Amino acid sequence: MNEKHSASGAELDAARLVLARMGLSPEDLVAHPQPKQVAPTFADYIPKVAQAVSAGTKRVYGSYWNRIIEHWGRRRLDEPTALEIKQLAEHVKTHVVARRNARGGRGAAEHLIAALRCVYNHAVADGWITDGDNPAKRVPKPRRLPTTRRGLPDSGLTEINHVAATTGNDPTLDALLIRLHTETACRRGGALALTARDLDPQQCLVLLHEKGGTARWQPVSPTLMRGLQEHAEHRGAAESGGQLLRYRHGEPITTRRYDHLWLRIGRHLPWVATQQISTHWLRHTTLTWVERHFGYAVARAYAGHTDTAGGDGTTTTYIRAGIDETAAALAALTGEPHPLARPTGREQ
Repeated sequence: MNEKHSASGAELDAARLVLARMGLSPEDLVAHPQPKQVAPTFADYIPKVAQAVSAGTKRVYGSYWNRIIEHWGRRRLDEPTALEIKQLAEHVKTHVVARRNARGGRGAAEHLIAALRCVYNHAVADGWITDGDNPAKRVPKPRRLPTTRRGLPDSGLTEINHVAATTGNDPTLDALLIRLHTETACRRGGALALTARDLDPQQCLVLLHEKGGTARWQPVSPTLMRGLQEHAEHRGAAESGGQLLRYRHGEPITTRRYDHLWLRIGRHLPWVATQQISTHWLRHTTLTWVERHFGYAVARAYAGHTDTAGGDGTTTTYIRAGIDETAAALAALTGEPHPLARPTGREQ
């Protein structure tokens, strides 16, 4: 913090001279202080923040921003205290919609605080409040509980693939989705962002664009590559250059396709509905298998994790796996040769 500057006699004389030429006295400044900016209300400011963030951020925080506007829409950004934010988080936590996989509302409270931090970070950048006056920074997020997700057994994965490929109004699409997520361990956003231009059929690679603006080339089997190319050709993605994964009539799919897919699988496989299995379980399944057979470094590269997350960034600089190693892991997983894979002696 800068030390307070003490004006010299010469500086004071210069200031008095300027005031005198303006026909003012020091008393005039004290009697008429500069008016303070009035901070906007949450109802006015949150829509502007929503326009400045990514689609993914808006999707995650949107419902919580609506809740904030519902409770505090007419209040100014500089009015709520840290205690009031904690009270609102507790209210959201206790009024969350009960689901089988609910964790006592912890996730809702965490997302509400994160949504408020996003708003206040923009408010600080815009000069409406100072960083020291940011109340959301002084409210800790609830401690996360260990996830209930785990890797699926081979028998369970086989059952899921069978139901996806034999039921519903578009089993070809659903089977392709399950295989894509199983082979690449990508997130839903990565799959939905795929275009025909992201396919490299010669080297059997797909370019995945995922959260945080990351992009990486991920190996896929020749069978999956052919399936993706045929899908793009038959459903208009190759010609239009837009989103690859589409319905039969050519419209791009959305996250709703995943929701309907897992609801249908759950109707055929009660254990899927009971345990609330979702696409992210496929990511857990593949990465667990890769870690057990090829080690932590390869699993980390396979997952697309970066060195900026967590406290092990320095170590992973030295043990980073290459694309030839992730290709070897994929070849062992699928039982198909990959053009970039090199023998490792650990495929069995």
